[in-house]
Amino acid sequence: MPELPEVEAARKAVEDNCIGKKILKCLVADDSKVIDGVSRSDFEASVTGKTIVAARRKGKNMWLHLDSPPFPSFQFGMAGAVYIKGVAVTEYKRSAVNDKDEWPSKYSKFFIELDDGLELSFTDKRRFAKVRLLKDPTSVPPISELGPDALSEPMTLEEFTKSLHKKKTEIKALLLDQSFISGIGNWIADEVLYQARIHPRQVASSLSEENCSALYKCIKEVIEKAVEVGADSSQFPTSWIFHSREKKPGKAFVDGKAIDFISAGGRTTAYVPELQKLSGSQDVKETAKPKRQTSKKKGVDDNDDDIEKPTNGEAEPKKGAKAGAKARKPPPKKKKTEESDDADDGDAGSDEDDDNGQVEKKQPKKRVQSNQNSRSTKRKAK
Repeated sequence: MPELPEVEAARKAVEDNCIGKKILKCLVADDSKVIDGVSRSDFEASVTGKTIVAARRKGKNMWLHLDSPPFPSFQFGMAGAVYIKGVAVTEYKRSAVNDKDEWPSKYSKFFIELDDGLELSFTDKRRFAKVRLLKDPTSVPPISELGPDALSEPMTLEEFTKSLHKKKTEIKALLLDQSFISGIGNWIADEVLYQARIHPRQVASSLSEENCSALYKCIKEVIEKAVEVGADSSQFPTSWIFHSREKKPGKAFVDGKAIDFISAGGRTTAYVPELQKLSGSQDVKETAKPKRQTSKKKGVDDNDDDIEKPTNGEAEPKKGAKAGAKARKPPPKKKKTEESDDADDGDAGSDEDDDNGQVEKKQPKKRVQSNQNSRSTKRKAK
């Protein structure tokens, strides 16, 4: 799932390859769920012929600054990604698009061809992204409602500490709150809390000055390192908890210490109980375990947590059941969306509601009360 480093990698790729070039052609998808508040014809007409002056970003949002407004704006959501044909944009998705790949992808929502022949596409397989056409992206939601950017607009340590001490919220939930600080998502929050040795469910206002200082330092170091390597997780330090977040409970370790999984901030959270302890008199239950992952193999970069594992096969018969008795059939599978998950990009599962249609529940048939019917029949006969 794209967070600040992934979106920054996309922004930098646009900056390095597209600045000063004119848009000769623009194709926008006929998808009103992703293309927000503007018709495809108006969008295409407003962008064609313009020159890309800059690529901007705040939090998990990016926009193309053209030589005149309005500007295309991209809220990446769960699976949004920028691809530039022939250019390796970022390692958290496919690297460079080559001649064998479908181009533009069937999941492309915004496609442009530049005057030097370069082609760019913003794709979104799961359709949680938003592509907008805005006169000033910073003046309207969601960007206008964001807190300071964790990379480019860092608070001072004093400001950060004061802000934390005003919040009676669990620290993991607060870090995920984009109005508090923008750009931090689930994996970054887990990483910085582990590095700072802070329990994810510690209340922010209860953090010591030392805790606040450590957290401030770790946010800066983790984000800067991830951005430095272009969001390529294979280059993240081996000491990071990131590399073991996708492993099963009981098999997840970092530096020889066991990783446990709880729910914090509404998200599956990886932490090390031996190092990240609750302080004070807070009574926090830690019995919640993450839902089991799907059988589909996931890489460490696929950060969509909380995935239910489907029931496979039939239930084992109970003890004492008669031989040959039929086991219950498994529940019907949910219908797939038009945008299935079998594409090139490995985005399995989500922490949000997806577009899967719900299976209609069949109402149980009422049993016929044979005894009452037979009695009433006899009475009528008399």
